[in-house]
Amino acid sequence: MGKYYEKAGRTQNKGGNMRKSYGRSGGYGEYYIDGSTVRKIDVRREIKEAPLKRTSAAVRRNREKAVHMNIGYVLFLAAGLCAASVILIGYIRLQAENTAMLEAIAKKESTLNSMRMENDEEYSRIISSVDLEYIKDVAINQLGMRYAEEGQIVEVETQGDDYVRQHQEMP
Repeated sequence: MGKYYEKAGRTQNKGGNMRKSYGRSGGYGEYYIDGSTVRKIDVRREIKEAPLKRTSAAVRRNREKAVHMNIGYVLFLAAGLCAASVILIGYIRLQAENTAMLEAIAKKESTLNSMRMENDEEYSRIISSVDLEYIKDVAINQLGMRYAEEGQIVEVETQGDDYVRQHQEMP
């Protein structure tokens, strides 16, 4: 098997920074390869640093102004934050009240439906317990009631679906 040796040199760039650099024989570093097969070499390339550009004084002043917040701006942001908080809290409170009202309405509708069912059941029980033939028999035989004859029925005009009160004798 072959042997792999690496020597890396150090160089100094224009900025005075030390940087490790790799290369072939001579100069920055050396590679030695011994054997019949060549292994893959980890090749690292130098990253060339772009020289820093000098910014003008006007650009620096504009950047400082953009970053700087004066007291008026801070107070404006605080007032906006307070207003938004009050509005959001009010909205959440209204949503909670709306939910509570919907739950109360649902409970009352449920109570109403159960009361209607109970009322219908009681009405059915009462109607089924009444024997109309027995009532007719008692009215005719024991109380002496008779069916109305021709001329005994008097029709009176009313002003709606209400009942009529009689204040004097009718002809």
